Amino acid sequence: MQTKNVQDTNQVQSKKHLEDRDHLSDVTLTDEVNIISNGLVDIPMLQLLDETGKASDKLRLPEMNKEMAIKILESMHYTRLLDERMIAAQRQGRISFYLACRGEEASTVASAAALSSKDMIMSQYREQGTLVFRGYSTQQFMNQMFSNQEDPNKGRQMPIHYGDKALNFMTVSSPLGTQIPQASGYAYGQKMAGEEAITICYFGEGAASEGDFHAGLNMAAVLNCPCIFFCRNNGYAISTPASEQFAGDGIASRGIGYGVKTIRVDGNDVLAVFSATQLARKIALENDCPVLIEAMTYRLAAHSTSDDPSGYRSKDEEDKWAQKDPVTRFEAWIDSQGWLNSDALNTFKENTRADILSSLKVAEKVAVNPIEDIIEDVYDTPPWHLKQQLSELKQHIAKYPQAYPKTSGRNA
Repeated sequence: MQTKNVQDTNQVQSKKHLEDRDHLSDVTLTDEVNIISNGLVDIPMLQLLDETGKASDKLRLPEMNKEMAIKILESMHYTRLLDERMIAAQRQGRISFYLACRGEEASTVASAAALSSKDMIMSQYREQGTLVFRGYSTQQFMNQMFSNQEDPNKGRQMPIHYGDKALNFMTVSSPLGTQIPQASGYAYGQKMAGEEAITICYFGEGAASEGDFHAGLNMAAVLNCPCIFFCRNNGYAISTPASEQFAGDGIASRGIGYGVKTIRVDGNDVLAVFSATQLARKIALENDCPVLIEAMTYRLAAHSTSDDPSGYRSKDEEDKWAQKDPVTRFEAWIDSQGWLNSDALNTFKENTRADILSSLKVAEKVAVNPIEDIIEDVYDTPPWHLKQQLSELKQHIAKYPQAYPKTSGRNA
């Protein structure tokens, strides 16, 4: 009965929404040709902390107690330490691939802090901080990256393609942008079920060049889906600068074009991101509508361990953005509140380093999944053609065991 009432209410709201959007209603008439050019509509950027961590206006700061502030700061430090250790592990040949989020920690951790644990997270590749904040363990991180038998995905994913049902974190998918329309659909389902929850979907400005972005935003706007589209605009789609990706005013202008409520925020400012996401969630939940947040940030690290950023950006540019570092910026604000205990923070970082290293050593000793797993979990019973392909794969591995040391070592 509750679902039916929700559906009836939504139908009425949808009908009124369509009436309000009549393309002939409330249109200003003119006898002159008006050209709307880029920059005509000013999209301001929310900033509450300057680059030194000083609050611009205490009256406009979001409510954040000491416990929450310290948890956010520790989650940011943890994420950075995890990135440093795993980049080193990749360089040592212990894992195959890694994506760091150095410089973007405020965008991911602070936005996650503003959500309910019931909200679904659909991420791209650089949102490990959201999992850290929700309590994903170090051992879980390691099991996934080493693709061992303790990995719930059975080693079928590349490193950093996490997923956790208990934490409402949808498994990462490699194809760029596919999570955007999926988020619209999931949020629509939450609305139809009458859930007090929303979906947040993370992506970079490069992914916004995919067709999935446009399909997903339009779907959410037309069907009134309670979804936050969170764009981390870090200036580069791998090596392609924003100036070569689009001529418009960033990604925020696209939200306006699709009729989506839009916020632009300083993505290196924890308080601004936290405040913007809090408000976006409130609007999305109460009005059954999407909200787009464009977080203006910068990737201080390489795009991935396969990337060399020195080939497409200058050291001066990196140094300029390093001055806006979100971790030191927020740490300075916490210190100004009298909440920073340097000794406790240093102990936390030392313990985190030790935890990451010990968990890494444990995970790399756990056996990989048996080759038979590769044809499981799709059909109730694997069909003949998959069994035949598995047999051929085993013969190939037996012929070239040196190319598959882990698998051949299991007598595949």
